[in-house]
Amino acid sequence: MEPKTLYAPAEQAVPVRNTRLASIDALRGFDMLMISGGGAFIFLLKGKTGIPMIDAVADQFEHPEWNGFTFYDFIFPLFLFLAGTSLTFSIQKGLSKGMHHSEIRNKIFVRMLILIALGILDKNAPIDVFDPAHIRYGSVLGRIGLATFVSALLFMRFSFVQRFGIAIATLVVYYLALKLIPVPGYGAGDLSFEGNLVGWFDRAFMPGKLKQGTYDELAILTQFPAICLTLFGTIAGDILLKAAPENQKVKKLVLLGLAGIVVGLAWDLLFPINKHLWSSSFIMLTSGLAFMFLATFYWIIDVKGFSRWAFFFQVIGMNSLVIYLAVRFVNFNASSKLLFEGFYKYAPEKWHEVYNALGGFVLVWLFLYFLYRNKIFVKV
Repeated sequence: MEPKTLYAPAEQAVPVRNTRLASIDALRGFDMLMISGGGAFIFLLKGKTGIPMIDAVADQFEHPEWNGFTFYDFIFPLFLFLAGTSLTFSIQKGLSKGMHHSEIRNKIFVRMLILIALGILDKNAPIDVFDPAHIRYGSVLGRIGLATFVSALLFMRFSFVQRFGIAIATLVVYYLALKLIPVPGYGAGDLSFEGNLVGWFDRAFMPGKLKQGTYDELAILTQFPAICLTLFGTIAGDILLKAAPENQKVKKLVLLGLAGIVVGLAWDLLFPINKHLWSSSFIMLTSGLAFMFLATFYWIIDVKGFSRWAFFFQVIGMNSLVIYLAVRFVNFNASSKLLFEGFYKYAPEKWHEVYNALGGFVLVWLFLYFLYRNKIFVKV
C-alpha cells in the first residue's frame, strides 16, 4: 500500500512551498566550480606568488594521504548533501502534479541505473567489455544515484525525525562495525590503510578493479555512511520547503550545521576524520559544513535578495551532470593552450600552467553559458 502523506501527521499541518531556490543552484555551481577547474587553478598557485596565505589556501585543494581533512575533501560530500536537498523539491513537485509514490520511485530507480552506467563509463573509458575483472564499478555518479534512490524511498515513508534517527543510527553502526569486527590477519579496530574492514570487505565482495588496490573508497561499505549525507540533505530540504519565516529556517540550518561540526570534531577523537573510509566523524563534519554553506547561500540570495553575484555559479549548477562528464571527455586545457598560449607565453614559465588552467575554465564556463542561454538543461 502506498503511503498517503509525504510527512508524518504531526508535521503535515504546516503548509509547504514548491518554488525553485536560486541558492541551491548557486551552491551546487560553487561546488562544481571546484571540480571543473577552479580547484586545479587554486592548487597551481602554490609556491608561485610568495604569499603564505595563498599557499595555505592552495594546500586545501589536495586530499590528505589518510586521516585528516582539507576543503577539497568537502566537495563530493557537499554534492551528495545538495542532491538530497534538491530531491525533496523534486518529489514535492511530482506529488503536487498528482504523481503516485510508485511513479516517483520508478523514475528515480531508472535515474539510478543511468547514473551507475554513466559512472562506469566515466571511470573506465575506454571500457574493455571483454575483461570485466579489470573494470572499476564504484563511481561518483553511481554513488549519487544509489544515495538519492535510497533517500527518496526513506523520504516518502519516514518523517523528518525518523530520517534523522536512521542517519545517526547508520553512522553509529558503521563506527561499531569498523571498531569491533575483526579483519583476518589484522584483528578488530584496525583503521590503517592495510587493515581496515572496508578494504577487506571490498576485496572479498566487490567485483572488478579496486581504485586503491587493497580497497576502493567508492565501493560497498562506504556507501552506507555516504547515504547519510543525502539523508541529511533531505532534512535541509524539509526545512526550506516549510512555509515558515525565512530567518527561522536559517537559524535551524545554522544550528544543525554547528551541531554536525561539533559532533564530527568530537567523534574524531575515537574515529578519525577520514575521507577514504567515509568515517562517521567525516560524515558529521561535512554534513555540518554543508548545512552552514546552505544557510549562508540561502540567507544572502533568497532571503536578502543579493542574487546578481550568484549568476556565475548558477550557470554551472544548472548543468552539473553535463560539466562533470564534459571535463572528463573534453580536453578544455588543450583548447586553452591553442587559443591563449600566444598571450601567456611571454609571462614567466612557472605561470604558464596557471594561465592555461584559467583559460580552460573560462572555456568551460562559456560552454555552460551557451547551454544556459539556449535553455538546454540536461537532467537524468
